[in-house]
Amino acid sequence: MKYIFSLLFILSFSSLTFSQDKNEQAIRKILDNQIKEWNNNNLDKFMVGYWENDSLVFIGKNGPVYGYNNALNNYKKNYKDSAARGKLSFEIVSIKKLSNDYYFVTGKFFLKRSIGDAKGVYTLLFKKINGEWKIIVDHSS
Repeated sequence: MKYIFSLLFILSFSSLTFSQDKNEQAIRKILDNQIKEWNNNNLDKFMVGYWENDSLVFIGKNGPVYGYNNALNNYKKNYKDSAARGKLSFEIVSIKKLSNDYYFVTGKFFLKRSIGDAKGVYTLLFKKINGEWKIIVDHSS
């Protein structure tokens, strides 16, 4: 009997750990895809990881911008050519589960550019919406 309880405990713990790993893997995949699309000069596909909604919040050096289309338009305005976009890379510092539907990501970004490199830090709030992880808040500086 003791063996059965031990086995059940291990199986339940394993499924919780696997579930969390699966969510983290999905979030990492979104971030990897963003790097790929940015470096392919495709800002529309880069934005696929974001919540396509007027309530999306992007906070940068000029303050908050609300809405998916406004965020996309700002990217297109500020990174209008490959010289401005450069090559993007991320360093993920942490991915923390807040609840079953929310994750908080902290990281660093690096842009290798011919016009001068840029770097900074970011925090992202991911929410599971209709079964998919989406960035609902991005604070980059």
